[in-house]
Amino acid sequence: MTRLRERFIARMWSMGVEEAGMSTAEYAIGTIAAAAFGAILYTVISGDNVVSALTGIITKALDTAVG
Repeated sequence: MTRLRERFIARMWSMGVEEAGMSTAEYAIGTIAAAAFGAILYTVISGDNVVSALTGIITKALDTAVG
């Protein structure tokens, strides 16, 4: 039983050592992807078509009579 536990601990230790630094690279790629998505989304939302469509929707909603 002790030998199995030692092998398990050794295996877990080797897995952690082999992947050192990968999380930093994954975070960097994720941050770059999020920034690029944000830039694209900002460009689309600030475009004339989207602004005029949202303005039209809001104007129509405010001009609607209730009752």
